[in-house]
Amino acid sequence: MNDLRDLYQDMIFDHYRQPRNYGQLENANHKAEGYNPLCGDKVSLTLTLKDGVIHDLKFEGSGCAISTASASLMTEALKGKTAEEALSMLEDFKALVTGASVAKDMGKLTVLAGVQAFPQRVKCATLAWHTLQAALKSSTEPVTTE
Repeated sequence: MNDLRDLYQDMIFDHYRQPRNYGQLENANHKAEGYNPLCGDKVSLTLTLKDGVIHDLKFEGSGCAISTASASLMTEALKGKTAEEALSMLEDFKALVTGASVAKDMGKLTVLAGVQAFPQRVKCATLAWHTLQAALKSSTEPVTTE
């Protein structure tokens, strides 16, 4: 079990230190910003949605390792998914990090399942996902975890 925990921890720190899809899309047609006042995490998400499919997405911001790794892993997992699939994955991800039953294989996102042992960190893990939801719904209000 320690080997698996170490592997998950290594992957989280890798995505924190070298986040994938970091930056802003110049041609984005959806965007949103999110903030977690408890931890100080901030995320800005830009994405290109064509014919209901996420063609590209990037994020910028600052935050803890959990928040940054979650955003990085999310951007990798959602490219090529439909908006509906992305929103379904949001619900599955929330279940994963809160300890609820998840019927699907969540792939690399599973590394964040350990967050369920630290309820105060769930908001860190889900910030980018809630920001994605706001972007897909074209919300102009910043997302807050409070």
